[in-house]
Amino acid sequence: MYLMIATLAIFSSCKKDEVVTYKSPIVSAPSSQSAQVGAEIEMTFNYTAEAGFKSAIATATNGTAVIKTNATVGATSGIVVVTYTAGTTAGAGSVILTVTDNSDQTGNGTAVISVVAEATFDAPVVTAPANQDVTAGTSVDLTFGFTAEGGYASSVVNATNGTATIKTDAVAGSTSGSVVVSYTASATSGAGSVILTISDNSSQNGSSTAVLNVVIESTIIDVNSNISSNTTWETGKVYILQSRIAVLSGVTLTIQPGVIVKGQAGTGANATALLIARGGKLMADGTANSPIIFTSVADEIVPGQIVSPNLDSDLNGLWGGLLILGSAPISADAESVQIEGIPPSDQNGLFGGTNATDNSGVIRYISIRHGGANIGEGNEINGLTLGGVGSGTIIENVEIVANQDDGIEWFGGTVSVKNAIIWNAGDDAVDTDMSWAGTLDNFIVVNPGDECFELDGPEGTMEAGHLIKNGSVYAAGADGLVDLDANSIVEMTAIYFFGVAAGQDFDLNPTALVASNLQATLPDGALVTDFFTAGSDAYVTVVAAGANTVGADVSKFDNWSWAAVSGALVDF
Repeated sequence: MYLMIATLAIFSSCKKDEVVTYKSPIVSAPSSQSAQVGAEIEMTFNYTAEAGFKSAIATATNGTAVIKTNATVGATSGIVVVTYTAGTTAGAGSVILTVTDNSDQTGNGTAVISVVAEATFDAPVVTAPANQDVTAGTSVDLTFGFTAEGGYASSVVNATNGTATIKTDAVAGSTSGSVVVSYTASATSGAGSVILTISDNSSQNGSSTAVLNVVIESTIIDVNSNISSNTTWETGKVYILQSRIAVLSGVTLTIQPGVIVKGQAGTGANATALLIARGGKLMADGTANSPIIFTSVADEIVPGQIVSPNLDSDLNGLWGGLLILGSAPISADAESVQIEGIPPSDQNGLFGGTNATDNSGVIRYISIRHGGANIGEGNEINGLTLGGVGSGTIIENVEIVANQDDGIEWFGGTVSVKNAIIWNAGDDAVDTDMSWAGTLDNFIVVNPGDECFELDGPEGTMEAGHLIKNGSVYAAGADGLVDLDANSIVEMTAIYFFGVAAGQDFDLNPTALVASNLQATLPDGALVTDFFTAGSDAYVTVVAAGANTVGADVSKFDNWSWAAVSGALVDF
């Protein structure tokens, strides 16, 4: 009985101590490569190790080798990346990688290297794919071909108007082949590029550029009738005003960032315009990266562009403009009257009332261009018309470019405007009427056709004044600087005038005008009183060009405005 138990115990012990046998590691070396004397190259070895990876050692001839990227301990397969630095003598070289597994078995592989003298090989030659269009926001694969006598080592890719990554790399050491780059276009249309630079094992470089055109696929929608229910105009689309379009009372039109609105050509009763009637709202809330643009159908601009690809910045009168009407107080012969630029037969043109805080919506980051169509003798449409607009309305970051009549004109109301550019107005840049009671803050005027400012007084019994501050005015080409009525109620402060010329003047006569901290750069030899009348010394400091300490914060117009992007504001 005891003998049987002992025999079973011995048998059981033998089974428990049985040894499991693993194959030795197998190491695969990369293909033969060339390296210039003193240059570094990277070599990738593959291995399998049934017992699991434990360690690796790299040795070299005619150079030195170090392990750059080691394998994971315990992994049964993987890679080891070795950096080889060639010696100073041309000739044969090698890298031997020895892998040890967890059973302390070893395996090795040898990479053969040809160390060559400097300038033995021509630099890599890279061939870019043909020019092509890429839709904004989408990706495309670009295949670059190359030859590299010194053997392919690495590549780097850079891009403009988008991003680029290497999708398929070339084989290390190869003397010809291709590299596939994935390019993702930005959301902005225009020129783009991908530059691929290839380095060989002799540390020589070659590059080539793929030229791209980022385009935006836009949907064009005709607008033929007044907007009588809440409506949204969507990003990426172009809306064509076929006539004068009114947003009716009680209705909200929302225009998303990046939308382009184009007006058909027309004059008189057929002049196209977008009119926000009293009680209606416009929610045109663009962004600095995606402004909303109002322009003519003659403009070939598409969503994503800022600068017109075909129209000059002084071409005007191609369509009407944007009119916003509200119920805030005005100084006229009646509580409400018809806005100029709209035929009396259209009752949507009435404005004015008793609600000082009236809200006509949000107008932010918009550019209005090439407007001012004439509807009758001396009756043009302004770039932006504000009739009786209340203080509940937000108007910020607006640009008026090449309007045949005034840039911005206020008819009473209480709304304030912040960050405005008026560039190449055919008539006055800033025009105020009917006792506007708001503030214009941080603005730029460039090249108006008549007055830089025409600031009129009350036309009825209601009297209110407005504040104009923090502005830079380039007056070249203007007939005058400031024109006021005897009863104008205006305060002007922190404004810089430059580019002034003989014959221009700033009328300081009205006793209701309050002016302070004005600066001006004058022509050589000119006197302050040549331009600023009636005690101007009390208001104006003459400064050298560019030495002004007052004026607009030009940075507020970067990126989104045509004037800034095209370089028209470099002297401000």
